Amino acid sequence: MKTRKIGLANYLAYGAGDFLGAGTTALTAAWLLYFYTTFCGLTPIEATLIFAAARVLDAVVSPLMGFLTDNFGTTWLGKRFGRRKFFILLGIPCVFSYSAMWVGEMGFWYYLATYLLFDMVYTMILVPYETLVPEMTDDFKQKTKFSGARISMAQMSAILASFLPGILLSWLGKDNASSFFYASLVFSVLCAVMLTLVWCFTWERPREAWSEAALRAEAEKQNLTLAQSLNRLVIELSSTLRIKIFRQHLGMYLGGYIAQDVFNAVFTYYVVFVLMQEAAVASNLLGTMAIFQFIAVIAMIPLCIRFGPAPSYRMVVVLFGLSSLSYALLYYAGLSDVYSLLLLISAVAGLGRGGINYVPWNTYTYIADVDEAITGQRREGIFAGIMTLTRKASQAGAVMLVGIIMQLSGFVSGQKIQPEGVSHTILLILSVGTLVVLACGFLVSLRFKLTCAPTASCAARPSECASSATLSRNRPVRNTARWSSCWRGCLTTVCGAITILAI
Repeated sequence: MKTRKIGLANYLAYGAGDFLGAGTTALTAAWLLYFYTTFCGLTPIEATLIFAAARVLDAVVSPLMGFLTDNFGTTWLGKRFGRRKFFILLGIPCVFSYSAMWVGEMGFWYYLATYLLFDMVYTMILVPYETLVPEMTDDFKQKTKFSGARISMAQMSAILASFLPGILLSWLGKDNASSFFYASLVFSVLCAVMLTLVWCFTWERPREAWSEAALRAEAEKQNLTLAQSLNRLVIELSSTLRIKIFRQHLGMYLGGYIAQDVFNAVFTYYVVFVLMQEAAVASNLLGTMAIFQFIAVIAMIPLCIRFGPAPSYRMVVVLFGLSSLSYALLYYAGLSDVYSLLLLISAVAGLGRGGINYVPWNTYTYIADVDEAITGQRREGIFAGIMTLTRKASQAGAVMLVGIIMQLSGFVSGQKIQPEGVSHTILLILSVGTLVVLACGFLVSLRFKLTCAPTASCAARPSECASSATLSRNRPVRNTARWSSCWRGCLTTVCGAITILAI
């Protein structure tokens, strides 16, 4: 595919779009449950019901959004604004719905409605956004740069999400709920600006660059009835999980991210109710983690080249696991009031978290290429929908479980001094809960056999290698995939993406 010239502005503009994905996620994961139970009068059970309701909705919206963006190009709006970028443009004014979630002293139904509203806006923007890299280029080196820009900007937004609430709490008062509203308003403005940059500096793959198989599939879709379209949606969603490398990728992704969600959901409670410190201290420790996450992302590039993604993933999983356990050990050793030790452990945790964030998103950008070699179709939207669904479901599921356990342990909303059993429960979730989920990702990574030893010719000519691998396999996948086992040949192509970073 002939691509436009891609410059620094394109890389940075695309990466800036993840201020919505990473920034709002970081703020929500670290503070929303605490905000609901401290400033809004909700019990942990009520708060977690909100997250559960959102996931029921999201189970439908995320995959449907992916299917919609894959097929929106046949409409007038899709032809005028782009099948992906139309939804990004539509989402720019809608991101301000995020601030509505952070208004204090409202009722349960208000918080449910505002959370569901922003959840749909988030999906509407993030699903097409995640498809843009394979739309813009087939070049592995350029894809890696886009991936690096996105992850770097995501870490910067996470740093802001960590420090900003603490700064505002210090200025406006530790018991002032408006601190969180203003923090969310800052993010809403930033997200609107960043998405405008995404709209201006990205593009979609022109139809003349589509493969013949993709064009035929597009023509077939135009003649489908609603029932046939829904049936095709179910088939395509299920077919993504037939790709073994994608299943393993999801396992590592969820293992690392759910562990972070469990950790984030309870960390503020750990600082406030176990260490008996102000929420601003939690903000500072989270900010320290975020800074070292950014450093870890940079360090992971040569590490993945040297050892491969799976071994590198296991290294950082061990780092994060040891640090999460250390928080509990500090408390039981009577050293939890030593701030320098808390900072040190938070720094190590940040290194682990940054590496965990890097590996899945670095490999994700190549999944659509593996799929195209198998199915002959460009289905970035379907994969993005599955990824968005699993990410949000994992975050909400983790927070929901934490809330239920906290409620059962005797936690009382709005009370500054909690029963002793609550402290032990918080420590159990923070350390053991995080370790258990990390162990799941670690075990999956043992089966992730992506190595960095491709031939020079394959790294130089990935499309030909993928074609050759496809032609050597001739077993059809029902309804969507032509060759079910050709992904093995594509693994070499994906390896070239990582190896080429060294050039």
